[in-house]
Amino acid sequence: MSLIERYLAYAVEFERAFRSDDWTTVAPFFTEDAVYDVPLEPPFGGRFEGRAAILAYFKDILDRVDRRFETRKGAILEGPREEGGSVWIRGRVVYGAAGVPDALVELEEVADFEGDRIRRLVDHYDYATKLRMAAYLADYGERLGIDLRA
Repeated sequence: MSLIERYLAYAVEFERAFRSDDWTTVAPFFTEDAVYDVPLEPPFGGRFEGRAAILAYFKDILDRVDRRFETRKGAILEGPREEGGSVWIRGRVVYGAAGVPDALVELEEVADFEGDRIRRLVDHYDYATKLRMAAYLADYGERLGIDLRA
């Protein structure tokens, strides 16, 4: 299995876990000492060290934000492509809920692999996206029940 195939298998399992809330099925895609860097201010981002911390972050952020919306639709905009021992992808997620405009988040993600497991995952948001996300949360976060405190 290529790294791209492995990454896509992880992405599919991530979506299954989002629906089931069973993150144990995502665990085998990460090394025990994996690191996930999310360049957003807490409570929405940070550096998460270790597989258990990453899985706990997934559950927390999805409960805190994603599950506050009625719909969540992801799309690949570019990639994935393999670069050495890494997979790069650019994507978009559109969130929808009654009474608020859709929220749009675009990001690039790089997954560095050790064998067939992710040892480092890094998200990249451009400045405009960060501003748009902050403005959206300031305008609609309370209405959606999104807690902006760390």
